[in-house]
Amino acid sequence: MTTEEKLQHFLSFCMEDSRARSQKMLDDYMDALEKTLDEHKKEAVHRADMQLQIEKDRIKRDINKQLAVEELKIRRELSQKHEELKDMLFVELRNELAAFMETNEYQLLLERQVKQAKELAGGEELLIYIDPVDADKIPRLSMHNSVTIKPSEYSFGGGTRAVIPSKNILIDNSFDTKVEEAKHHFTFHLEEKGDKSNG
Repeated sequence: MTTEEKLQHFLSFCMEDSRARSQKMLDDYMDALEKTLDEHKKEAVHRADMQLQIEKDRIKRDINKQLAVEELKIRRELSQKHEELKDMLFVELRNELAAFMETNEYQLLLERQVKQAKELAGGEELLIYIDPVDADKIPRLSMHNSVTIKPSEYSFGGGTRAVIPSKNILIDNSFDTKVEEAKHHFTFHLEEKGDKSNG
């Protein structure tokens, strides 16, 4: 083999080796780039997922907040409507009581209340007051029960109030007190739709 052939062979060998190393470096570089790209994609997807979850949580919180505000508003409106209906109901009740006070049954009720107060007092001093509008009923009540009955200085809506001073007892059978007690304890009982408990 001549020197020139040897040089040519050496040159070919060097060129092939150089190409092979260059190809390997290029392949390694491409692999590293693809790996970096995959990691970047995964990280980007992870960040996007986290951002999406954060946004979902924020929207959920906002919706819950809006729902709570709406629920509170509805509860207030419902409570206000209940109060309006309750007031209307008790106005109707007072009208019914006013009509009742014009009946014989009312006279009998007053007599029963006076008798019960006398029984509770035993032989102790008893002061019985009736509403000023019932002053015309005093003679009959006094006659049937042998007690002193006076009209009150202020109206209490009907019924009687009795005082047993020695026992420091007030017997309050006035309609105003009874109505206020009923109003204080009154609540609406609403049935849920689809409630089969009564059926």
